[in-house]
Amino acid sequence: MMRGAFIFSAALLSLSYAKPLLSRRYAVKETHAVPLEFSRVGEAPANHLLRLQIGVKQGQFDVLEKHLWEISDPDHSRYGQHLSLAEIHDLVKPTDESTDLVREWLHEHVSPEHIESSPAGDFFTFTLPVGKIEEMLQTNYSVYQHEDGSKIVRTHEWSLPLHLHEHITAVQPTTAFIRTVPQAKTYMTASGKGEHPRGPPSYEGKPTVDKVCDTGAVTPLCLRTLYGTVDYKPKVPGRNQVGLANYLGELNNRSDASIYLKNYRPEAISGAYTFKQISIANGTLQQTPDTPAQLRAGTGIEGALDVQTILGVSWPTPLLAWSTGGDPPFTPDADNPTVDNEPYLTWVNYVLQQDFVPQVISNSYEDNEQTVPYSYAKVVCSQFAQLSARGVSILFGSGDGGVEGVQPGGSCKSNVDGRTQFTPLFPSSCPYVTSIGATVNFKPEVAAYDPRNGFSTGGGFSNYFPRPAWQASAVEGYLHTLGDEFEGLYNRSGRAYPDLAVYGVNYTIIWNGSLIRVDGTSAATPTAAGIFALLNDALIARGKPSLGFLNPWLYKKGKKAFVDVTSGSAIGCNTTGFVAGKGWDPVTGFGTPRFERLLEAVGL
Repeated sequence: MMRGAFIFSAALLSLSYAKPLLSRRYAVKETHAVPLEFSRVGEAPANHLLRLQIGVKQGQFDVLEKHLWEISDPDHSRYGQHLSLAEIHDLVKPTDESTDLVREWLHEHVSPEHIESSPAGDFFTFTLPVGKIEEMLQTNYSVYQHEDGSKIVRTHEWSLPLHLHEHITAVQPTTAFIRTVPQAKTYMTASGKGEHPRGPPSYEGKPTVDKVCDTGAVTPLCLRTLYGTVDYKPKVPGRNQVGLANYLGELNNRSDASIYLKNYRPEAISGAYTFKQISIANGTLQQTPDTPAQLRAGTGIEGALDVQTILGVSWPTPLLAWSTGGDPPFTPDADNPTVDNEPYLTWVNYVLQQDFVPQVISNSYEDNEQTVPYSYAKVVCSQFAQLSARGVSILFGSGDGGVEGVQPGGSCKSNVDGRTQFTPLFPSSCPYVTSIGATVNFKPEVAAYDPRNGFSTGGGFSNYFPRPAWQASAVEGYLHTLGDEFEGLYNRSGRAYPDLAVYGVNYTIIWNGSLIRVDGTSAATPTAAGIFALLNDALIARGKPSLGFLNPWLYKKGKKAFVDVTSGSAIGCNTTGFVAGKGWDPVTGFGTPRFERLLEAVGL
């Protein structure tokens, strides 16, 4: 009896040590080439704190994706039956095995009380010094400097215990050299800087494009007239909302918004002080005047463009603005942990925890896809899928560098082998978001290009995500016309973008109390958000669900509500870039919306 008990105890002792021993058998999980515009300048300080996010394999993401396709297909019986927060948590919750194994490993390196878990358990978050993270991931972090002088702490490779490779989907910040560039700051036109606002032009009778639109100074009245929302009065503001996301120190200044609305939409002036702001990860909610450094950097131009445009188009629809921290990317301060310049994941994981989320969200930021490791892009994209399944339309600007990608930094070169290639952008390349291109001129609208500053509306094909079924026919039609032009410069089988376009040149905004004009797909995107917010208002007022994920509806039925843009191109990489043409194209998508047609396309 005693001998049997001894053998049983010994077996338990052996099992109790099996996993810790196994956890010491490491192998490389991910390697990602350092982008060409970065250079290593030294070792990372061992005491520099990083906010680490560990993604755990989601239990039934394939089932969630199936639900998403069904509820977004206008011909499916489940169309519009968006999932609840609880239903999504049940689908993405990792298996008990994955959770137990990952927790056990984490507890070898981090005190359990310091680890935060997402509601679904698919993310663990904690703060550690670089030295400890290097032990944990069997890697070495360095300080890398971008060609613009900014610095970032990253590694080009990291490892995991072998038995965790199938259970952990991503660890960041590690190999992601994300810079999250706002798509308007760089493209401010200097000609209008310092002017006083003049207000919209005077006119008699009903506003028309000829009466109220000026290509040199685009106002909300022009946009509302051009796209047909000028006479629409929202019916259920409050039940319907619109959101915008700020990253990396961008500001939504209420005083500037008030001046703007007073001059360009006076009935909406109260909106400047009633829109809601939420800080995520110490994101700034600053309302004091810009500092000299902020003025030199143009801080707040993007934020001003976003908030003023949305309020100008969709008021009185309530607006919610998030500000996600993470700027500066690197400071040698051990007492100041940050999200370290990877805001998409931080933002979307926060939003996914909220009981209510605005039905349309505008994002005016992009990164060169190749600066984003595949694991990170895939995880962030899967989180966007959850948000889309809840009935949210997620919009991203398609970029301002044509086929070159984000500027500065678009090199037209592959990180991997240095070959010449067009540079797709992320998150526009994610198949669960809607990408917005830009146009210029009115009769007709053409693909946006501004020779004064090099702004060219972006478009392309993902190297990470395959072309989804809902856009196969439209894209194949364009590729057939394109033939072998640009062969080898892009991935013919990748998710193609943009999906649609909106006017995007010479927007008037107020920044630092003065009128300036800006270009960008980040001008087009908040305008599109405002238009779709009004469309949701009409749907909800009739007892129907919000549009949710737009693309399956857009490519099947919604496309008839858009005016085709057939001229212009996504200039870049010393080429014309992709050329706009009849039907869908990777420059302006299906073209620009008209509200009356949109109402008809959704059955109103």
